[in-house]
Amino acid sequence: MTQKQPVVTYRELTAADHTAVIELGNRVHGDNYLTEENLADYVERGQLNGVNLNWLAFVDGELAGIRLTFAPGKWDIDAYCTPTKWPVAPEHMCYFKCAAVAEISRGLGVGRGLLERSTAAAQQLGCKAGLAHIWMQSPNNSAYSYFTRCGGAMVNEHPDRWYELSVHGGYHCPVCDGICHCTAGEMILRFDT
Repeated sequence: MTQKQPVVTYRELTAADHTAVIELGNRVHGDNYLTEENLADYVERGQLNGVNLNWLAFVDGELAGIRLTFAPGKWDIDAYCTPTKWPVAPEHMCYFKCAAVAEISRGLGVGRGLLERSTAAAQQLGCKAGLAHIWMQSPNNSAYSYFTRCGGAMVNEHPDRWYELSVHGGYHCPVCDGICHCTAGEMILRFDT
């Protein structure tokens, strides 16, 4: 007897998906990583001129992955950014805010499929690259491995990237068991090469 291959489908995120997106994001990244308030902000930042950069993946009809991406000009260059090392100007870059893939669907290409769709949407807005702060302490360093395989290049590393969020925002890091001291890898993915 042969086992049925899972069916993977993709579509843009809608308001009806918020509860499931928050649940999956928090299951992967830790409690209070996504909330109703910050997700509403992220969704707004991911839309520009009728283009939606936020995508979802489903495996056999169940939510299996999320990719939240901010449109160019709708994200902040903060102390964890090194624009002098970026290959393109910020106005030509999107920001890959968050990705989460359910454990049961890993290995099906869901992460790459979400990234490709978000990247294609960003290119419609004139983006030539995207910036991400990759969670370097993700289990088995899977976030770094995945983003590198997709073509991402390291620009800089930032210790304690999510410390303030864990102290003042209620975020509970699953690796640090509370107050987060994880490092973010500032990585760039070029679209125009």
